[in-house]
Amino acid sequence: MIIWEFKVRKGAAQHFRRAYGNKGDWAKFFHQGRGYLRTELFRDLNQPRRFFTLDIWASKADYIRFRRKFRAHYEAIDQRCEKLTQYEAKIGEFELV
Repeated sequence: MIIWEFKVRKGAAQHFRRAYGNKGDWAKFFHQGRGYLRTELFRDLNQPRRFFTLDIWASKADYIRFRRKFRAHYEAIDQRCEKLTQYEAKIGEFELV
């Protein structure tokens, strides 16, 4: 599981949810990859422009393979979505124990 934190630009929350939600642009893109399970989007109740995504993969190897295979497309979507956020940080890669 990959966890990302975002601070969304004022007025961009609706577009952000369309891009990063469980049926959004990223999730549709990730569905091309073997081992992709789902994406979950969370909004902070105390800071409404702060969001977290959980991209859940069957294994780290599946995620790495996907990133290598679709690198150019990944970077293109990432660049397009940059205008929606003020801040973006990869929190880390986690596994269920």
